[in-house]
Amino acid sequence: MRKAWIVAGSAAAGGTAFVTLLVVGTYMAAGSLVNGVGKGAVGLAKGSVPTAYQPLVQKWGNLCPAINPALLAAQLYQESGFNPKAKSPAKAYGIAQFILGTWAAHGVDGDGDGDKDIWDPNDAIPSAASYDCKLASYVKDVPGDATKNMLASYNAGAYAVIKYKGVPPYRETQNYVKTITTLQKSFARPVGRVDPSRQAAAAISYAQKKLGTPYLWGGNGTADQGGRFDCSGLTKAAYETVGVRLPRVANDQYNAGAHPKRDELLPGDLVFFSDDLGNSRAIRHVGIYVGGGYMIDAPRPGAVIRFDPVDTPDYFGATRVTEDGAQALPTASPEV
Repeated sequence: MRKAWIVAGSAAAGGTAFVTLLVVGTYMAAGSLVNGVGKGAVGLAKGSVPTAYQPLVQKWGNLCPAINPALLAAQLYQESGFNPKAKSPAKAYGIAQFILGTWAAHGVDGDGDGDKDIWDPNDAIPSAASYDCKLASYVKDVPGDATKNMLASYNAGAYAVIKYKGVPPYRETQNYVKTITTLQKSFARPVGRVDPSRQAAAAISYAQKKLGTPYLWGGNGTADQGGRFDCSGLTKAAYETVGVRLPRVANDQYNAGAHPKRDELLPGDLVFFSDDLGNSRAIRHVGIYVGGGYMIDAPRPGAVIRFDPVDTPDYFGATRVTEDGAQALPTASPEV
């Protein structure tokens, strides 16, 4: 670890050549990686849904053609962050954030235990899928994309979708449809190569300039903090320099784009680490991949921003950040 830091530090002292060569070389090799997430049966990205809920989301996400497991996962994440105890000021409850009137009409006994419990994910997740499919059936004859019409019905009501013959011209509804359809890309398991990020090199350049800066828990790099960062503060600041606003914490940053495989990593990808490799909500660390098996990160109290290896036992996965993906992420979570 110390030898790697000394070598990397020497390269940094010589200017930007070290990282520039990694970025340029890797992107030249990846010039043909332009196909994004492919079509076909939709699976869930590794760890994107907590292990306890993954079978439910995979099963019920295939309930009807208007939904898929990644879309259902995106809705649950948007509504509650997969928190079964969540409640909102609008009096919506549970992992799927049903209000009591809607639950009374559309809640189902998903686990067959004889009751419909709004707080039980075994009932609430099947109910969310069932309600989506019911809405889709209401607007099945409306022109346009069936999934977008279903989502618009969820937000504005089926009557509005029927009246306007598609997604109605309401800003809130249009944003909701865009948010969920964008966010689902973060939960879908890619079946092809993921598009390279256009902002990656500038984000790396920013992080490289911070090499040697002492770590600060909760650090955002502000003047009153002495320009210091923690891990997610550094990645957030790096991408803000290219106009991409990431959430503050690492486990939310994981959902800012699609997830390339380890052997498909490109410079600028965010790389994540966790003690629970089956649950993205348990992610505790993030860095910026620079190529060659290394990242720039702010590792821990008492350390400095530095180069560290990516291939450790707690490596969770990676995200290729997109502006749309970052914008789709919720800015606030329901109360507990």
